[in-house]
Amino acid sequence: MKKLPLLFILFLTFNAVHSEDGYQLWLRYDPITNKAVATGYKKNITGWMVPGNSPTLSLVKKEIQQGLTGLIGNIPEVKIPETATVLFGTPKSSEIIRNLSLDTRLKNLGNEGFLILSIIYQKKKLTVIAAPEEIGVLYGAFHFLKLLQTHQPIDKLDIESSPRIDIRVLNHWDNLDRTVERGYAGFSLWDWHKLPGYIDPRYHDYARANASIGINGTVVTNVNANARVLSEHYLEKVAALADVFRPYGIRIYLTARFSAPIELGGLKTADPLDETVQQWWKDKVKEIYTHIPDFGGFLVKANSEGQPGPQNYNRNHADGANMLADAVAPFNGIVMWRAFVYDDKVPDDRAKQAYNEFKPLDGTFRKNVLIQVKNGAIDFQPREPFHPMFGTIPNTPLM
Repeated sequence: MKKLPLLFILFLTFNAVHSEDGYQLWLRYDPITNKAVATGYKKNITGWMVPGNSPTLSLVKKEIQQGLTGLIGNIPEVKIPETATVLFGTPKSSEIIRNLSLDTRLKNLGNEGFLILSIIYQKKKLTVIAAPEEIGVLYGAFHFLKLLQTHQPIDKLDIESSPRIDIRVLNHWDNLDRTVERGYAGFSLWDWHKLPGYIDPRYHDYARANASIGINGTVVTNVNANARVLSEHYLEKVAALADVFRPYGIRIYLTARFSAPIELGGLKTADPLDETVQQWWKDKVKEIYTHIPDFGGFLVKANSEGQPGPQNYNRNHADGANMLADAVAPFNGIVMWRAFVYDDKVPDDRAKQAYNEFKPLDGTFRKNVLIQVKNGAIDFQPREPFHPMFGTIPNTPLM
């Protein structure tokens, strides 16, 4: 009988350990146990306000409500600006922010930057999270909550933040059958069979986590592409994901199989200099933007490991990339063209194949083409020198 209490305690311990599965990542808002810190925050934050009801500003409200409630307890959302001690917004959404003479500072931040300022407004302390655009307000909200999570002082804030890299994108290697190439953690997050009718709540969790660290784009399909993702049937599914991601400032990109004009369009060729092929891609891009107005563009793996590409037609990488770039350019889209062009039939050292093929083309790519280069020239090595393309093709943007 004496063993029963011990077994009961062990059971509770195991249950507590099991309940922490890591799903919340860094967005866990556990109560601040340091009483002095918590008390200081409560004095500074007695009411908060996010004017506006757009999808993105609604996310800001939800995040602040969840974060403050978890960290320091129930802090009311106020409806009268003058009663707020923390204010989130843009000059367009908030009259107070509009009247703070922040135009120059906000303009210098770009569309995704934000300010966090401690000011005196109408003889009262006010913390302002201001941004030129709503996505910057969301980024600022995450940053403000991070200050609380890490027990930073918030009484004299003057924070200015904006991303140095415009395109901050994830590449998924997920196939349409939900298998994941080089994936070791189960099936793909994207359940194509249930889209667009069923939106898994995890899609929102995914977007929230990425937005919290500034990710603003995602390629949802494998670079070893299946042309079917460009079909009307799948574009409706992709559009449903884009609708989820949009309020979080995340644009969707797709992998484009170079032979799609043949496989989907019934053409006899995919030659990038063929006018019929060029028109097919222009029409397909228009169709995509009809479904997804903020579509980001294409990621392309061509003439590598058996994938089709412009070299099948005695053309070069610039010919192929520029054809797609011209198709997406009217919509401000981009093309990310992979530089991993391994072919076991080429006698050259594998580590220099990309350099040999892309170096002579420096400066010939369209302005909306980025060459995607692996950190090292060989695939998935624990340690290797930096790729020889870095620093050697100055007239072509790399990523």
